[in-house]
Amino acid sequence: MLQHENSVVGVITQAQEYMQENEIDGWLIYDYKGMNPIFSDTVGYISNITRPCWLWIPANSDPKLIVSFVDQNRFEHLGIGTEFWVSREQMINSLKSHLPHQGKVAMEYSPMGVLPRVTKIDGGTLELVKSLGVEVVTSANLIQYATQRWSETELNSHLKASAILTSTVKEAFNFVGENIGSGITEFELAEFIRARFTEQNLETPDGPVVAINGHAADPHFEPTASNSVTMRKGDWLLIDLWGRIEDEPSVCADITWTAYIGDKVPSKHREVFNTVIGSRDAAVSLLEKAHAEGKLLQGWEVDAEARNYIDKMGYGKYFSHRLGHSLGKEAHGNAVNLDGWETYDTRTVSPKIGFTIEPGIYIPGEFGVRSEIDLFYYETGPAVTTEKQTAPFLITV
Repeated sequence: MLQHENSVVGVITQAQEYMQENEIDGWLIYDYKGMNPIFSDTVGYISNITRPCWLWIPANSDPKLIVSFVDQNRFEHLGIGTEFWVSREQMINSLKSHLPHQGKVAMEYSPMGVLPRVTKIDGGTLELVKSLGVEVVTSANLIQYATQRWSETELNSHLKASAILTSTVKEAFNFVGENIGSGITEFELAEFIRARFTEQNLETPDGPVVAINGHAADPHFEPTASNSVTMRKGDWLLIDLWGRIEDEPSVCADITWTAYIGDKVPSKHREVFNTVIGSRDAAVSLLEKAHAEGKLLQGWEVDAEARNYIDKMGYGKYFSHRLGHSLGKEAHGNAVNLDGWETYDTRTVSPKIGFTIEPGIYIPGEFGVRSEIDLFYYETGPAVTTEKQTAPFLITV
C-alpha cells in the first residue's frame, strides 16, 4: 500500500518518522519569497508572503511556524501552532527557544554544494542557525522520504502520462512520414506534439526536444521557428518529451525515443543505439539484482554501471550527462538522481520513488542517441513504467 496523499500532516508525520529513525532532532525549513521550494512542497503554495518564515518540525513534538506579524493570516488554514515576530531580535529569540542546544538540525544544505536540488539556504542564514548552538546536517534524504515518495494517486497519474507520451511519440514519427514531402521542420513537429498534449490534458512548461542529425548531439536542443531545419530521407531523429496530467495531484513522466527516416538504419547509428540500449538495460538489471539481494543502491552506483558499459564499448567520452533523475511534479524532482558524474549522489534509490534511466551518446556534428525510460520502485522492487524502445523507429518514406 502506498503512502497517503502528501498533505501537510502527512509530510510532517513522515518527516518525524524519518528523524526518529535517524537520530535527527528536528527539521528547520526556512523560506524567503520562494527561495526554498521545499517549504511550499511541505505546506503548499501560499501567496503574498512578504517576510522570512520558518517551519520547525521537531522529531518528537508538535511543529511550529515562526513568521512575521505582517504575514499572520497567510498560515491560519494550516492548523499549525504559530509564533509571530515583529523584529529580527524577536525572530532570533523565537528560533533559539525551539532549537535544541547542541542538537542535530536538518536544513536544505548540501556539504560543498554537491546536490544543487538540496542547496537552498544562503550562507548567512546558515551562519545564523549555527550560531544558535546546533549542528546543521543536510535534509537531502529527509526531503526524499517526507515529500517525494508517490501516493497511489500520483503513481496512477504517472502511468496515464506515460501512456500518453508513448502514443504521442509514435504519432509524431508517423506524422513525419506522412508529411515529409511537404518539408516538415523540427519546430513544426514540436508544435504537433504540443497540440496533442493539449488535446489529451497533458501539461508541461517547456519542451519537447525535437532534433535531427547534429542537433540530436545537443542533449537539450530546443527547436524554434528560426533554428529548425527541414527533415529529409536519411535523417536521424531524436524526440524527448515529458509532462503530467493537469489534474492534481499528479507527477510527471519523461521519455526519449529515436527514429531513422528511411528503409535501413546505418551501421554506425545502429551500433551507437545498441550501446545505449545495453547500458540502459545494465542499469535496470543492477537495480533488480540489488533488490533481490535486499540492498538499496545509491544514485552514483547506478550511474557507474551504465557509464562503465558505455566506456567498455568505446563511447565513454560521448556520454556527457548523468544517467537519470527523479520525477515529481516537475520533470526533474527533488529525490535521488542517478548521478556520479555531474554530482555524487549518495541518496538511495528506494521504495515509492519514481525516476528515469536515460543514457546517451552524443557525437558532435553527427548525431546523438538517448533512450529514456521511467521506473517506479514498488514495495516488490523497481519496475519500468514506460515502454522500452528496443530498435530505432523506422519512418519509411
